Amino acid sequence: YLYSKKNAHMVFIEIIEIIIKLGVGLSILNVWLIKRDKETPFRGGGAMSMQEEFMSYGLSKKAMIAVGTFKCLFAVLLLISIFYSSNVLEYAGAIGIAVLMSGAILMHVKISDPVKKSIPAALFLVLSIAVLFL
Repeated sequence: YLYSKKNAHMVFIEIIEIIIKLGVGLSILNVWLIKRDKETPFRGGGAMSMQEEFMSYGLSKKAMIAVGTFKCLFAVLLLISIFYSSNVLEYAGAIGIAVLMSGAILMHVKISDPVKKSIPAALFLVLSIAVLFL
């Protein structure tokens, strides 16, 4: 009985981890590949597109491309780690996203955005750190 209870607990944790990885990974890919040129309520500085948002932070288009490439790469690593049990993939994806989300929060602070605009980055930061400990 104790053994089956422990297994049920571990399965539950694994399911939660998969849900987090799917949520974070697919959300980041959605923002960078589908909604990049669309207005969202979370864009910094009142920007209407990703490029305008980076301009409001004082960052170039090259910086936007680099950040977007790394965010998508780390999101894909998280998604792949669902199917291939690899601590390297999981940790690289989660740490990479956590670092980039920390940077995103700092950019919102830099331009004095309302706290509301930092909520997605803060949420993905917390969830990425959670993946490291699950």
